[in-house]
Amino acid sequence: MKVQLYIRAHNLKNVAGAFKGTSDPFAVVTVLGNNRSAKPEVLGKTEVMKNTLNPDWTTTFEVDYELGEPKNILVKVFDEVRKGDNKPMGSAQFCVGSVLGAKGNTKAKKLAGGNGTLFVRAQKAKDYGSLKLKMSGVKIANTDGFFGKSDPYYQITKKVEGLRGSEYDVVHRSEVIKNNLNPNWKSEMIDLRTLCDGDLDMILKLDVYDYESDGKNELIGGIETSINGLINAKGRGGFDITSKKGKQKGTLKIHQAEVVGGDDAYARATTATATAPAPSAPPIGMMANMNIAPNSSASRPTAPKPSFTDFMSGGCEMSLCVAIDFTGSNGDPRKPGTLHYMGDEHTMNDYEKAISSIGSILANYDHDKKYPVYGFGAKYNGVVQHCFQCGTNSEVDGIDGIIGAYKQTFKSGLVMSGPTVFTEVLQTAAAFAVSGQENAARNGMQNYTTLLILSDGAVSDLAATAQCLNSIKNAPLSVVIVGIGGADFGSMTFLDDQASDIDIAQFVEFNKHKHDANSLTRATLDEIPTQLENYYHRNGIMPNPPVQVEEEEIVIEPEEEEIDLTIDFGADGNTMAVPSGQTGGVYVPQGAW
Repeated sequence: MKVQLYIRAHNLKNVAGAFKGTSDPFAVVTVLGNNRSAKPEVLGKTEVMKNTLNPDWTTTFEVDYELGEPKNILVKVFDEVRKGDNKPMGSAQFCVGSVLGAKGNTKAKKLAGGNGTLFVRAQKAKDYGSLKLKMSGVKIANTDGFFGKSDPYYQITKKVEGLRGSEYDVVHRSEVIKNNLNPNWKSEMIDLRTLCDGDLDMILKLDVYDYESDGKNELIGGIETSINGLINAKGRGGFDITSKKGKQKGTLKIHQAEVVGGDDAYARATTATATAPAPSAPPIGMMANMNIAPNSSASRPTAPKPSFTDFMSGGCEMSLCVAIDFTGSNGDPRKPGTLHYMGDEHTMNDYEKAISSIGSILANYDHDKKYPVYGFGAKYNGVVQHCFQCGTNSEVDGIDGIIGAYKQTFKSGLVMSGPTVFTEVLQTAAAFAVSGQENAARNGMQNYTTLLILSDGAVSDLAATAQCLNSIKNAPLSVVIVGIGGADFGSMTFLDDQASDIDIAQFVEFNKHKHDANSLTRATLDEIPTQLENYYHRNGIMPNPPVQVEEEEIVIEPEEEEIDLTIDFGADGNTMAVPSGQTGGVYVPQGAW
């Protein structure tokens, strides 16, 4: 998914120097690597804001973001110095997922290495569609003399603001038509974000050149127009192009100019969002025979299916439940080498690693960060329990609370036993998910749940587990099963692939990703955004309008240690790069081991 980032700052420190007025701040945005082999990538820079310590930059930055792949950005603010080195004004780093999951999709941090606060807002990158353009030239001037004819092509440029002021960037070039003063260029589809940032009235330069093999292409003539100007000229007399001296150099005919596709289809579509209230979730004890039916009373949307980011922007929260395997096959937790071994307080076992890495990502989308933790496969008072509470509280605080509840369970008098049964945990989590969505809906909100099951072996009754997954398939729930250890997990893959016609389950073997936390989170979480979209789409529930937050509602996070990352500016002031051999700028995600 593509996410658009907006940046502003407040109360920056003036570093212009004595008697030199107020700083002219701009920001450089860099994507940090997730490992030592990944070099930081400079996304670009904002425009320069003159004489202000409270810049609200208009330049935005687009990043590719996947739920299971942490992405961190570093924003460095500089004071522009025309003749000399730009002066640092501070920096802050942000996890894109945490910004997207924050209220109003906005986070703020105190600047490291400077004064002031930096704000980052994330939203779905808008698809502006494409321009379908077909043009031809009539009596284009010949610049090749008596023994040849021009080889015309056209190019479109747009104005951008750089360190040297206003400049024109080439955003499109057509094919070259050889030896032809009446060229008929092919029809093209041109991305409107690239052409004009979606602004159909932005002034563009449309120039015709004579191609030269030595690269010294010669300007024949051009015009200034806009996308709307091209659309309005379609089928009419066309544009006369002129040289820099104002001489007429031919005519451009517009045969086709129309905007195709884009997100405006959402605004044009009429959808119904009302849904009938669902019955209350039954208690845990009645879960065994529960079958959750789809919401048949909801009106079906007619617009294209909204995306994960649309739901996050509307304030949809994602809850997390964790279920942990305490069967005897895990081995004695007091013995080194067993799966639950906790002898070294500075080293996590594989259960803890999975909880920490996966949970830390999903925590970005849960505002209260309270999680139920279940256990299964252990005996209490001689009776095997297939779903019991871990820890002293029904919900724990944060990922550290999950790991704390997990450790407390070994002090609760349990006897590790068997068999491995998921059905009660699945039904309990489904009830939790249904209740969470109901409660959210009463307040005009939305809530979706992920159940993380950690187990060291295959389930004892595959058919019953598959039937259970099928019975809860219409709950607002995704099920992620992580296989810990070296058992044969072949049947678990079957549950992932074939348990239900509606896909809510994902199985991943921990050992295949044991040495890479990012690989584990990618594998476990990649299906959840689609599963969330499909649940709400099946039930005719559209995203809420984007949440708006007031300045005083945004929690400003404290200053962090400044990342040692050097940015080299090219001679033109716009070319930026991280020097080769740079060792800083590596982001270690939360939960990495």
